[in-house]
Amino acid sequence: MRIIEPSDTETRERAIVESLRRIIRAVDIHSRHLNNAHGLTAPQLATLQALHETGLTPVGALANAVHLSPGTMTGIVQKLEARGLVKRTPSRTDRRRMELRLTPKGNRLVEKAPSLLQDQFRAALGNLQDWEQHMLLSALQRIAGMMNANNLDAAPHLVVGDITSSPTELVPNDS
Repeated sequence: MRIIEPSDTETRERAIVESLRRIIRAVDIHSRHLNNAHGLTAPQLATLQALHETGLTPVGALANAVHLSPGTMTGIVQKLEARGLVKRTPSRTDRRRMELRLTPKGNRLVEKAPSLLQDQFRAALGNLQDWEQHMLLSALQRIAGMMNANNLDAAPHLVVGDITSSPTELVPNDS
């Protein structure tokens, strides 16, 4: 990593954009690896991991646990069920609700799958001092504002390419 002189604005701006590109590329590479090696997207893996932790779970509760909309969760569950990784069963207490559980094949996949990129990031983040975490938070919130991203829903999974938001949702920031 090169040292950037504070007075060299053009070089500093280039380095900031370059760092953002590296972050986006790291997310993309991790997502591609996950898909190529295990045939899963990050939201699918997060769903399987949540089921692994909780056992039999109502679909709505699972959607909340992994911070996905019920519609998105329905699509994920259909794909995972088609692969034989999860099984839907009517709830024992309310037959109108469906509950999910991992199949033995799903359990094996979760046990051999890598962690999500944000899990690795959070572990490293936890090793920083409080002041470093506050500094990063402030800088990232400022960057999000500069990119007119404050009004976008913050997806819980670091993934590139499978975006549910349309570009028209990128509206100028009024502040």
